[in-house]
Order: sequence, then C-alpha cells, then structure tokens
Amino acid sequence: MRRDTFLKSLAALAAAGSLPVSAQTAALKMMIPANPGGGWDTTGRALGKSMQEASAASSVSYDNKGGAAGAIGLAQFVNSSKGDPNALMVMGAVMLGGIITGKPPVGLDKVTPLARLTSEYNVFVLPANSPFKTMKDVVEQLKKDPGSVKWGGGSRGSTEHIAAAMIAREVGVDPAKINYVAFRGGGEATAAILGGNVTIGGSGYSEFAEYITAGKMRAVGVTSATRLKGVNVPTLKEQGINVDIGNWRGVYGAPGITAEQRKALIDALAKTFKHKAWQDAMDKNGWTPAWLAGDEFSNFVDAEFASLRATMAKSGMI
Repeated sequence: MRRDTFLKSLAALAAAGSLPVSAQTAALKMMIPANPGGGWDTTGRALGKSMQEASAASSVSYDNKGGAAGAIGLAQFVNSSKGDPNALMVMGAVMLGGIITGKPPVGLDKVTPLARLTSEYNVFVLPANSPFKTMKDVVEQLKKDPGSVKWGGGSRGSTEHIAAAMIAREVGVDPAKINYVAFRGGGEATAAILGGNVTIGGSGYSEFAEYITAGKMRAVGVTSATRLKGVNVPTLKEQGINVDIGNWRGVYGAPGITAEQRKALIDALAKTFKHKAWQDAMDKNGWTPAWLAGDEFSNFVDAEFASLRATMAKSGMI
C-alpha cells in the first residue's frame, strides 16, 4: 500500500473510532474542574506534561472549569465527553466533600474511575502581617468569638473546610459557628491570604510553600499525623489538637467508555507514574505517591465517600 493511501486509511479509521485503543490515547483532553492556580490545576498540568514526556500522549489540551468544588466541571465533563476514550478529568477528596455538601445533580457515578495519583496534607497559614503568631493565638480568639476568625480555603466540603470544623470541635467550639470563606480555587484563596482578607487560610502544603519560604505567609500547623519530610512546621496533634486529615488526587475517564479503553488509559497513567518527569513533579510539589488503579481505586472512592460523610456529620457540617 502506498504511504499516502495508508495515511488516508488511518485517518478514516480514526474518524470512525475503530483504531486500536492505544493509538486513540495519543491526543488527550484534560478537564480541570477548578480555576487556574490551585492544586487540581497544578496536578493536571504536571500530569499532562509528564504523559507527553513519557510518550503516553502526543499532546494534551486543558479546560479549566471551576466552581462548586468541581461539580460544575464534572457536569460539563459528563455532558461533553460521553464515550470519548481520550478524555480525562482530575479530581480528588475535595470533590467528594463538595458532592456531600452541595448534592449536585451529577455525581461521580456518571464517570469512569481510573487511578489515584497522590496524597497531600494541608497546612494552615497566617498572613505575614497578622496580629496572631501561632495556632494557639487563633484558637484563643476562636473560643472568645468564633465568628471573628475568618477561615479561608477551597470550596465548602474541601479538606481544609473539614479540618477547620474538626479543629473547632476539638477545642470545644461549635463547628457550626465557624466563619468559613469558600473560594473557587487555590489562586483566589492565596490572594485573600496574602491580602490579609482572612484571619487564617488552609490548603495543600505545595500551594503555599513558595509563600511560606518567602516569609509572605506564616505556617502554624499541618494536618498530618507526623511532621512532613523537610518541612519544619508542627502538626496540629503536637499542639494538642487531635486532627489528622489528608487530601488525595486522582483521575477519571469519560462516561460510557469500554473496558478496553479504560484499561488503555490506566496503562498510560501507569507508564507516566513511573516516568522520571512525574516523579520529579511529585518531589517538586511535595506530593506523596499514592498509586491505586481500576476497581481498587473505585472501591477506595466509595469508602472515602462514606468516611468523609461520617466525619462531616460528626463535625456538624451536614
């Protein structure tokens, strides 16, 4: 067969959707259900870049659609990518919390679970010019007047929102009285903290690391059980506040893809996960590797959903 005839045949097969699945994963579309600048944005773009360097994708295009803890992006992903074997969506624990509190009409049961990639703990920070210097200062003010302490972070139901409610409960304050300001993404939350528009802010450590290092934010506590590697910030538990909560991130595929197409996407993600580009991205951002794929990931999400719902109910959030 002549080369031009072969290429035309290949194009016709691609248009008809009958190419081998591995070939169809070459040009990927990544839904990032958050505004630019936050954790999902960083994760999605690092993943896309790494997939190209690992030769798991020839190109990756991105679509940011923030709001409602990812529910708006999730709905668009479901409506626009049905049966598309080249579509991916970044998500994580925050989306589960948003679904529990917001009860959106479209849930994760409409899309295809692929893999968990990372886990990360939150850090709480103060603006550099805050009159408070420690978490103890914040807690004392919280006990005096819960509403006067303005907590800033991601959407309602985010891990920092849940952690703030857990802190209140642990120090004897009604979690329902905390003054939590939900921002649409990490970029907006960061700007509010740097501008001194909130009393205290929370997010994944990687999102605030450069500002902490530069002295623009004062880190006063992390939500891990033990201190984070290379991070000289005390845990909440060290400070007598029994709170330990993490944030994980993963990837879903489009609704209605076949088992073969799902396997091809999981294989592409697995290949990328082992590649130096992705390993470097995890080191740079302080992410903990947390690979879990296929049905094991699906079962994990179901268990996390039930666990988060129980925690939020106990903390008075739902």
